[in-house]
Amino acid sequence: MKLILFNKPFDVMCQFSPHPTRATLANYIKTPNIYPAGRLDADSEGLVLLTDDGKLQHKISHPNWKEAKTYLVQVEGNANSEQLTRLANPLDLGDFITLPCKAIKIAEPEWIWPRTPPIRERANIPTSWLCIVLSEGKNRQVRRMTAAVGLPTLRLIRSGIGDYNLATHPLLPGEAMEIST
Repeated sequence: MKLILFNKPFDVMCQFSPHPTRATLANYIKTPNIYPAGRLDADSEGLVLLTDDGKLQHKISHPNWKEAKTYLVQVEGNANSEQLTRLANPLDLGDFITLPCKAIKIAEPEWIWPRTPPIRERANIPTSWLCIVLSEGKNRQVRRMTAAVGLPTLRLIRSGIGDYNLATHPLLPGEAMEIST
């Protein structure tokens, strides 16, 4: 069984099939017969796990297993305690209500790489960094959550999935590492 940790760069599609305008996993990962366990949208960066084991892929990606996923989120605005409480509690996003999660304000992690291209900056509007840990992962959920509490996401990095994280397995964008299981 193979398990590969990959730091997906910004603007890369989380698929192996060709895309007409963007790079895909196939531009970075040359190991045959592996598949991503879950996805990140092109606007997001960070940890993707790839495996050739269908059971492991299901365990990582299926919501019934509630595998914790940790996101570092740079938002526009100075996050306050009311906004953090709203993020942590069930939040109605219109088509579903989120499960409770962990949402805290953090300092920008020192190990974070610069993004290419850089995020847009507005000199007169501050930004904050949040750490959000979900046990679910619906399409664009973190972005929708932060927007719902008045903190639009500027940068989204998945830093951890379960026991695997980029702090203890440092990879630069585009780098991969095979883990023995």
